[in-house]
Amino acid sequence: MKQSLFESRHQRQWQAFAEQLTQLEQGQAKAADVADFPHQYRRLCQHLALAQERGYSSYLVDPLQQLALRGHQQLYRHRSQLAANALSFVLADFPRLVREQWRFVLIASMLFFGSLVGIALLVYLFPDLIYSIVSPQQVAEMQAMYDPDASRLGRAAERASSEDWMMFGYYVMHNIGIAFQTFAAGLLFGLGSVFFLIFNGLIIGAVSGHLTEIGYGQTFWSFVIGHGAFELTAIALAGAAGLQLGWALIAPGQLTRGESLRLAARKSVRMLCGVMLFLLIAAFVEAYWSSTTVITPWIKYLVGAVLWLLVGTYLGFAGRNRHAPD
Repeated sequence: MKQSLFESRHQRQWQAFAEQLTQLEQGQAKAADVADFPHQYRRLCQHLALAQERGYSSYLVDPLQQLALRGHQQLYRHRSQLAANALSFVLADFPRLVREQWRFVLIASMLFFGSLVGIALLVYLFPDLIYSIVSPQQVAEMQAMYDPDASRLGRAAERASSEDWMMFGYYVMHNIGIAFQTFAAGLLFGLGSVFFLIFNGLIIGAVSGHLTEIGYGQTFWSFVIGHGAFELTAIALAGAAGLQLGWALIAPGQLTRGESLRLAARKSVRMLCGVMLFLLIAAFVEAYWSSTTVITPWIKYLVGAVLWLLVGTYLGFAGRNRHAPD
């Protein structure tokens, strides 16, 4: 291909890329304006390689090299900024958001943990109540999963021999499914989130009360105390995010319901991102720590208590400073 034809074919793309670069260098670019910047950069590099391979004149090659160099600098600076934003979200923005939405978090926690503790006590005192909440087949599976003689705790018979990394993937998908269901159901004016918070609390509480009553308490509680700090907290926070969506529909104020929902979704979706992080940590702990029978229960209790304290301290105090008050 002749150089003139090559230039005429791609000149507009180079000009558009140069304009993006200028916006980035001057700090005037919006995220939507430069979303395809990495793709444009790779295409420019391909054009530069073709121009060099075909021996086009320096009149063309030199400007392309300058654009590629500037693009490289902006690309990796942009990636560094993304990493910095992600770190800032984890260290400060997420716990600050949880505290900001404390009313929804409190209501969700009362619904979830209240139903969990309440039904656990009732099932412990009235053992037959378990069969009104959980089917006999599921009860038998739970007993097998937390049998003190089991080689790996918390795993059904068909998954008992699974590799830890496979169980990690299973826990991630299972827990995220529950959390997203609890969150998304908030679109039903919050009633869906209320239902799933209570429902999950009843199931978990009924199982815990039953296993404690039949003498499997040590294996069960030593299993759940570690990853439960992240997993149970994440379910409550997912419910809080769903309740926020529901409240935006119930009480939009002077806004339309659509506008109110859009504004609420900005915060609730960010909350959900933190929930996903908690669930990833929970899945890792559950697969590689909770399920093992090599570690004695008192060590698991000690580590679990530290993790609960860590989660509480993180959500309560991380991100507090004089420049960003709650």
